Amino acid sequence: MEVKQNWIFQKECMMLGDHMKFGLPMAFTATVLSWAILEYGDQMDAVNQLTPAKGSLKWITDYLINAHPEANVLYIQVGDPNTDHGCWDRPEKITKERPLTQVNTSFPGADVAAETAAAMASASLVFKSDSAYSSTLLRHAKELFTFADKYRVLYSESIPEVATYYNSTGYGDELLWAASWLYHATGDKSYLQYVTGQNGKLFAQWGSPTWFSWDNKLAGAQVLLSRLTFLGNKDTSNSNLQMYRKTAEAVMCGLIPDSPTATKSRTDGGLIWVSEWNALQHPVASAFLACLYSDYMLSSGTAKLSCNGDSYKPSDLRKFAKSQADYVLGNNPMKMSYLVGYGEKYPQYVHHRGASIPADATTGCKDGWKWLESTEPNPNVATGALVGGPFLNETFVSNDRNNSMQVEPSTYNSALIVGLLSGLVTTSSVVQSFT
Repeated sequence: MEVKQNWIFQKECMMLGDHMKFGLPMAFTATVLSWAILEYGDQMDAVNQLTPAKGSLKWITDYLINAHPEANVLYIQVGDPNTDHGCWDRPEKITKERPLTQVNTSFPGADVAAETAAAMASASLVFKSDSAYSSTLLRHAKELFTFADKYRVLYSESIPEVATYYNSTGYGDELLWAASWLYHATGDKSYLQYVTGQNGKLFAQWGSPTWFSWDNKLAGAQVLLSRLTFLGNKDTSNSNLQMYRKTAEAVMCGLIPDSPTATKSRTDGGLIWVSEWNALQHPVASAFLACLYSDYMLSSGTAKLSCNGDSYKPSDLRKFAKSQADYVLGNNPMKMSYLVGYGEKYPQYVHHRGASIPADATTGCKDGWKWLESTEPNPNVATGALVGGPFLNETFVSNDRNNSMQVEPSTYNSALIVGLLSGLVTTSSVVQSFT
């Protein structure tokens, strides 16, 4: 596989297929993109993509700063799903007023507030050279974390109508994830104590591997906190910090195909399989974590990973990560790249309003539907967008724009593939502490 990146960071790929702004997945997008830049910024720079990556991240964090006007107020959605999904028009042509949805002390949302705190904290490290901007991000992160921790309610319980689209199944993972990033950003031990003390016992699910996604950040937090033990943090003797690493090891053992504890959730072609909707999110997320963990092992001189008595090398994790990337880029039964714009065969009917409507077309809310129903390929290429991907039987209905389950892109998919491909630019990485 030849890793190419010069099309990844265009702002086109930071959009969803519709015009809604959903705060929870967008904040997760920012957190993952920050992590990718922090770990693999050198690799991005080697292919002239570090500046565009930071530009895409700042595009999000500027928005998130504006969405947090007060300590206990966070705007978490722009637009009304019923209205927005009733239109098929170009985003540049939208003139109508759009409703805003917020969480606050009367209608809290610990999950979305904590994820936004994680985004702000991780981004504060990326922009550390701009001390004023970094400090602003960190201030927002601290306020949002305090808000989330004090008002422990799911945002979908406070605002039931949001549950239809991005319904979070818990807030404990976001609280631990945010505190982990705040510890890395500040070095304040109270955040480390937060994740290793009673809150860890309540929410960490030590010993129970989970899938990393916009909804569940536990595996990400486990790998991130493992970083501390690999790179010689003086607090590594903390037994509960070691529990995060042991659980991260269990996650890794589940990914290596010939491990005794390997997950059976795979297609015949070897793709990790968790969800029919947006099937590629979980394998790409898993591969990103595997890439990170293998590099932590390499950087710390950790030669082996033990899985129920069998030993595996960092190269085994990297081989798994590469297999998922290869699948996405065309080494699959469909012989199709699921990354739009890459390779000779990629999705031409992406579920994306801006891509499906000609740039010179004049459309309103309703008359744009003809472009959704058109049998012609999209006139604009949503370069760098990672679509939902194949079904379990590895089929892919590529010529139906209405097939949003398979052909709609998402910002978090884009952030995850950026991290994965950046980690695979070189055969190994020597990661540095960013605490």
